[in-house]
Amino acid sequence: MTMTRLFLPVLFTLVFGLRAAFAQQDQDVVWVQIEAQPSLTQASEQIRKYAERLEDVNGFALGSGWYGVALGPYTRADAETVLRVYRNEGLIPRDSYIALSATYRSQFWPAGVNLLNLPQPTDPVTEITETSDVPSLEQVPAEPAVADETPSEARASEARLTRDERKELQSWLQWAGYYNAAIDGAFGRGTRASMAAWQADNGFEQTGVLTTLQRETLRKQYFAVLEGMDLRRETDFAAGVEMLIPRGVVKRGNTEFPFVHFDASGEIPAKVLLISQAGDQTTLFGLYDIMQTLEIVPLTGERKREKDSFVLTGENAKIVSHTEARLENGEIKGFTLVWPAGDEERRTRILGEMQASFERIDGVLDPAAGSNSAQSIDLLAGLELRKPKMARSGFFVDGNGTVVTTSEAVQGCSKITLEGDLEAQIVATDDSLGLAVLRPTKPLAPIRIAMLREGDARLQSDVAVSGYSYEGVLGAPTLTFGQLSDVRGLNGETSLKRLAMSALPGDAGGPVLDGQGSVIGMLLPRDGASTKALPEGVRFATGSDAIRTALASAGLNIQTDTPQTTLSAEDLARLGRDMTVLVSCWE
Repeated sequence: MTMTRLFLPVLFTLVFGLRAAFAQQDQDVVWVQIEAQPSLTQASEQIRKYAERLEDVNGFALGSGWYGVALGPYTRADAETVLRVYRNEGLIPRDSYIALSATYRSQFWPAGVNLLNLPQPTDPVTEITETSDVPSLEQVPAEPAVADETPSEARASEARLTRDERKELQSWLQWAGYYNAAIDGAFGRGTRASMAAWQADNGFEQTGVLTTLQRETLRKQYFAVLEGMDLRRETDFAAGVEMLIPRGVVKRGNTEFPFVHFDASGEIPAKVLLISQAGDQTTLFGLYDIMQTLEIVPLTGERKREKDSFVLTGENAKIVSHTEARLENGEIKGFTLVWPAGDEERRTRILGEMQASFERIDGVLDPAAGSNSAQSIDLLAGLELRKPKMARSGFFVDGNGTVVTTSEAVQGCSKITLEGDLEAQIVATDDSLGLAVLRPTKPLAPIRIAMLREGDARLQSDVAVSGYSYEGVLGAPTLTFGQLSDVRGLNGETSLKRLAMSALPGDAGGPVLDGQGSVIGMLLPRDGASTKALPEGVRFATGSDAIRTALASAGLNIQTDTPQTTLSAEDLARLGRDMTVLVSCWE
């Protein structure tokens, strides 16, 4: 469907709908806010792009250095139609929303147009000319708006404000970019000057005292970003929690102890959790640790734990997550808000409203609460556990927990862990050998360390690789048996050993053991970039002599071994299990 074919029937609906808006007092003029930019240059560039394919494109100043791109003006019914159709056609962003005129300050595009001064129902007659292009508005100049209150009446209504209401007004002025002093509820010279500046920019007389109408206009500007969020007080008696929740974007889901789920209900991928469980400080600290294993709590972000509370924030390219919980009287209660990245103003505003409204009431979730209908090793209380980008094998080479692994396992990682939760740092890498050396950030005492064999094992002798074949799913390494086909690579490389073995990706980095338990090499991953397709059973390992040389260059002296006695399969498996470690790469 072309843009012309799509918009033509909508256009006439909007033209006649707009005329009706000015003829009926119960209709408000609204806009479809589609984008905001932090500079006039960026906003102008985006407007030109939208104007190439859409009608009724406008540019308005929003305050605080931001500029909005909006479609309109429309009646609310027509705006809802435009919003739905254009979203479905992919012509405007999914997070576009309906905004009131009070959201905007002044119009900068199209040049010379000022649609914010559209006539009200009591204004002189307005003609709307229908054309094949956009509706043009020709209005007879109206008399300046009469103030809703005299200066003395405004002072009197202001005097009736509570201290909290006065502080709230200051915070609105601060958000709009007019006030930068303390939020103290005292209307001194600074507050009065900010009120006068706001009045000037919004077409009101500069008195320094806001009338009731002006305070409401400022309030609407402040809350315009929450249009469509439908912040609604939710009382959950089972969880013993009451708070505001953006029901415009989330709907109630399952209860899975210790969480009550509110899942995304539309295009905005938001999520809210209510947290509720009985417990003590140990329970609180355990919840703190568990939350950090969840996919909804990205690794990057502030972590703050105190004796009776914690706050977890996490962000990546897709989401920003905030979790807070507090222990009081043997009950742990809190919440999580997950919001799409890139929508920071709306996220922080919603988060602030949720924090301010959070209340503890009687009740706490029953540990048996929940259907547990979705059971999976990758789920915890209905939430997906965070999984590493890649998991490979490695092996201990000294008593301090130093690990040798494949360099593939440490590429592009924001964090590297051993055995799932012990963080490690890269000590050295040798890409020519495909080898990396890691050291744990905390003390670690391995059960057994690898003994590197001196010299080559006998050709066609039996060998085995100890590795996490299934990348940690089984929780322990397994042995995969094969044979030593050659003590050199296909091109005569002395640093390589060729093996006849069918190993899995997770085995890469694991120790290759001979029949006596000595390490003859480290298994390399299959070369996916190679133009040559080798038979499935052909694998290569970096030889023990090359490993020893690389470790010496990194300042590590490693024990070597001259094999004596052939081990049984059971003893070989036990030896491999004790020296092999899971290496995980996290985004």
